[in-house]
Amino acid sequence: MFSQLINSPYFLTAATLVILGIIFFFTGFIALLRARVGSFSIQGAISLLCVTLGGLTGAIAVGIQGYQTLSREDVVAYISVSPIAPQRFAAILRFKDGHVANYVISGDEIYVDAHILKWQPIANFIGLHTAYELDRIGGRYREIDQERTGNRTIFSLGLEKSINLFSLRQRYPFLSLLLDAKYGSATFVPIVQSVELELRISTTGLLLREISSTPLPP
Repeated sequence: MFSQLINSPYFLTAATLVILGIIFFFTGFIALLRARVGSFSIQGAISLLCVTLGGLTGAIAVGIQGYQTLSREDVVAYISVSPIAPQRFAAILRFKDGHVANYVISGDEIYVDAHILKWQPIANFIGLHTAYELDRIGGRYREIDQERTGNRTIFSLGLEKSINLFSLRQRYPFLSLLLDAKYGSATFVPIVQSVELELRISTTGLLLREISSTPLPP
């Protein structure tokens, strides 16, 4: 995850801006020592601007870790689901990057949700586009009473981040200058037999699509 961060173009841009800010600060300080107050003021202002922009770009670089750019419709993962007991099933997730995860889930249905970030045109200009990050996988009961009292299973799919853009956008309205919209999307399907599912995401949200199934033996 760290190597992904330092190779991010936003991180490299942030580092460049901060370095430029430091350079302008020292050249401004030298100008002040030589009593060139005007030059010091200009270079100090440029230094502050560079460091501020660098900090903002760095925060974006950290915040979008785990998010992937969304095209018209992407296959996010393949899910193999097999019932192992009444209202209990095993789920194997195979992600596009080759990562595999296993879960044992309680419920009548498998449930997956995601966070989606949609950027303003000004952010699109610097290469930020609609992005998504899977958040949770779990089980869902058809009956409301059982949903309230039954065994609940829920697992995190997202990365732990020191800066969470999704939460920050919900907390601070001024971020609407960069983020046009933030919303969650969820999908679920009933599990009555062993099944292979395709998890897709589009600009309208998540979708679980059956690609093959195996009926349970009598």
